[in-house]
Amino acid sequence: MKIQLASSYGFCFGVKRAIEIAQEHRGSKTYGPLIHNKDEINRLKEGFNIGLAEKFEDVDVDDSVVIRTHGIPKDELAKLKEQKNEIIDATCPYVTTPQNIVAKMSKDGYSIVIFGDKDHPEIKGVVSYAEYQDDAFIVLEPEELEDLPLRGKVAVVSQTTKKPEDFAKVVNALMLTRKEIRVFNTICNATFENQDAALELAKDADVMVVIGGKHSSNTKQLHSICKRNCDDSYLIENENELESSWFEGKELCGISAGASTPDWIVQNVINKIQDIKKAEIV
Repeated sequence: MKIQLASSYGFCFGVKRAIEIAQEHRGSKTYGPLIHNKDEINRLKEGFNIGLAEKFEDVDVDDSVVIRTHGIPKDELAKLKEQKNEIIDATCPYVTTPQNIVAKMSKDGYSIVIFGDKDHPEIKGVVSYAEYQDDAFIVLEPEELEDLPLRGKVAVVSQTTKKPEDFAKVVNALMLTRKEIRVFNTICNATFENQDAALELAKDADVMVVIGGKHSSNTKQLHSICKRNCDDSYLIENENELESSWFEGKELCGISAGASTPDWIVQNVINKIQDIKKAEIV
């Protein structure tokens, strides 16, 4: 069997930046998990004494606080400032972009439509920047737009890790009913590149392994793309979840990884696959 890595996979710019920031502030706490990868968070905890505050009550007044890659709601950031914590902002610039767009367009009188998962930390942060919370709406499907009390003019942004074709469906549905729409494509380049690379590899592979956090939106998107093009596609967090039966009778194993997956975990998976079945990397 042969193993082939996708031409683009793993850590994106925002995640690399956040980890570097955290490592430079040994002994600090992250507000919320820094990224969606438990193994990497444990590495930061063990190697750099990086703590974790899941909620505001977990933050002590003398804590240095690293803001997670996905950002946090505006009011929570204000509370940290009021408490006079040292704040180290590791929010991905691709995430601060929709935050700023929502703030400006809401102030300018636009209804806000955000394409994304309402329970995702990035979206909780983005929607909080709307000037008028009762005029900002989160949707996943075009059908959800039908009963929304939107104004005559609408501004639309997307969660950074969503698929462009799904975002386009929401935009197209709005175009049929609104005279003025401002569309901001806030899906990040790394998402495009990783998804395109996974798609191309899945077409040729007869088994795909996608590595990343089970709660990571971009990793789940990668797995979904691979599954549509390769029936035997599996999502794992680390090498311990591999099963030898996946590789029986297979000739090409493709590997992709989410934006929060470090190279050391990818290498561990490759090593384990090679232990299971003699395989060369091509």
